[in-house]
Amino acid sequence: MLLEYIIICPLVFIAGFIDAVAGGGGLVSLPAYMITGLPVHSCVATNKMSAFMGTTVTTVKYARSGFIPWKTALFCVPCAIGGSVLGADLSLLIPDRIFTIVMLAVVPLTGIYILTKKDAFDAKKTHSEAVTIVICAVSSFVIGVYDGFYGPGTGTFLILIFTGLVGMEITKANGLTKAINFSTNISALVVFLINGQVLFPLGIVAGVFNIAGNYLGASRFEKNGSKIVKPVILIVLSVFLIKLLYELIFQGGFE
Repeated sequence: MLLEYIIICPLVFIAGFIDAVAGGGGLVSLPAYMITGLPVHSCVATNKMSAFMGTTVTTVKYARSGFIPWKTALFCVPCAIGGSVLGADLSLLIPDRIFTIVMLAVVPLTGIYILTKKDAFDAKKTHSEAVTIVICAVSSFVIGVYDGFYGPGTGTFLILIFTGLVGMEITKANGLTKAINFSTNISALVVFLINGQVLFPLGIVAGVFNIAGNYLGASRFEKNGSKIVKPVILIVLSVFLIKLLYELIFQGGFE
């Protein structure tokens, strides 16, 4: 039991830092739970609890800093939740390996885009408020489908879309992403709680570590902005790519 805490808590702290800065913390935290040998459903559920605790802190911190565009968020949040529900339903119909193969093409291309675009996170496009809301809402729905179907790196992809496609400032993009993540985390956590899958003592302790990581990451983000986002996102994408390759090679993805 003690070993589980020793393994999970430091990694969940790191995941919280990453998630606050650039999204994608689940790429670190979920494997941390799973390598302990706990039941898979308990890992996913307890990870969601600790992630929810950390995301709550970051969302509040970014809200107080004025990073969340609330009018846009009011449209994006329900779209993301609706997309997540649809994605979960689709996951029952479509083999995971198909989506994994698609992501093997998307992730490297995303990394190349970030490396070659020096101003990848600089606000450069200007849209009317209505057009911005429509693009963000549609993007939230699409990524919400991905989140429900597969999930890893959802926050990272939202930030990239909000900055690259919409031209939103990195602070606003990250704030909007956190508002969306906060909402989808609540809906998922409620489901897990109803089904009794959350390991409360572990989840609460790990959640405290995740809060600390999120708080530190949010503080660093407020000071450095896009300077810290780019390298962290590249790290997240690299970890994600390794994860995809592992799934395909060692978990029968090419069969």
